[in-house]
Amino acid sequence: MPVSQSLRTQLGMLVIATSLIQLANGFFGTFISLRVAIENFDAPGLVLSSYFAGFTLGALRCGRIIERIGHIRAYAAFAALVAAATCVMPLLVGSLAWVALRAIVGFGCAGIFVTTESWLNAKALPSERGRVFSIYMVGTFLALALGQLLIARADLKTAAPFNVIVTLFAVALIMVTTARAEPPRVNTAAPMPYGVLARAAPIAVVGSALSGLVSGAFYALVPAWMQDQGIAATTIALFMLAAVLGGFAFQIPIGRFSDRFDRRKVLAVLGLGFAIIAFVMVHLPRSLPTILPSAVLLGGFMSSLYPVSVAHAHDRMPADRVVAVSGRLILVSGFGSVLGPLIGARLTPLFEIDGLFYFMAVAALLLVLVAGLGGFVTPPPKQREVPFEILTPQAGPLAHDPLESSDEPSLVNDPA
Repeated sequence: MPVSQSLRTQLGMLVIATSLIQLANGFFGTFISLRVAIENFDAPGLVLSSYFAGFTLGALRCGRIIERIGHIRAYAAFAALVAAATCVMPLLVGSLAWVALRAIVGFGCAGIFVTTESWLNAKALPSERGRVFSIYMVGTFLALALGQLLIARADLKTAAPFNVIVTLFAVALIMVTTARAEPPRVNTAAPMPYGVLARAAPIAVVGSALSGLVSGAFYALVPAWMQDQGIAATTIALFMLAAVLGGFAFQIPIGRFSDRFDRRKVLAVLGLGFAIIAFVMVHLPRSLPTILPSAVLLGGFMSSLYPVSVAHAHDRMPADRVVAVSGRLILVSGFGSVLGPLIGARLTPLFEIDGLFYFMAVAALLLVLVAGLGGFVTPPPKQREVPFEILTPQAGPLAHDPLESSDEPSLVNDPA
């Protein structure tokens, strides 16, 4: 078999395996929000935000693990870690136990995505790298969307959903570990001092933080509130599916738009659009014909904030800092994703879903203020080549190589 064909088979197997994991992850996120509401935990916000805390820690630390044991063994270790923690969850039902276990799941998922994307970046031919990552991101979005549909068929009060999640992770693990693949060479990346990015691209830092804040609150708390209101699981699944598909649909047009205009003004427009939709949803009749189109728009605006922020940061920083910049933005977005469910969980008992949507709208308006002022006060930076990348709609997306130290722009984020 020709080398190129063998390599394509290996990368295809990796993309399919990680799409299965995203299928499980998309289902898991909505399911755990609903299950926490059923269990009536005393600290639901902490349980829901612990995943993002673990994910952020994993994005920061798993690069060293990959360097030490290699990609294939790291993938197996991270997938097994998630499977083990998921198996234990129905056996230890409680706030403290699930905080720890969800953090472990988040850590393992971050490790899987860093391993996958650095592997793809290192092994894909330069002439095919863009195509490979496009296929990877399409598979990611479709898997996340299909994961929402599983909610309609799941018996949320039993251990069956946990078993489905473990099965999907196990199948992905088998696919990767049995494939005939030569692991990529790993290198260490030079660190970047804290504060450098905040001084050079403050709007990108604010945008990443607020993106994590609103997306973390939305994905963690909206499904639980809908279930508390007696809304059918099928309707919840369709609503979340619409939000994910909206994020997918917005990526390419928003990317092209941000490549032509000042990204700070684009961020201000996106934030304003999100705030308007969030405010309107409070006052709309809560029926499918009105809510689903609004969910598409809300998910589209929300999922575009982070990639535009990342692209703006790279405009402001030298090319040899691309890896470290991406890692810092993952960290900032992760902190926002941790705070979002914690703050939102405090508001929903007082103001129901209205309080959560108003909270997200205010956060978006803060971005409008910061980005809008910046766009009109200072001239736009010169935009660099390969300026915009499609990134996943979930908090802490990883699209730059955590292990690459090249001076050339990369397609995979640094976890450091």
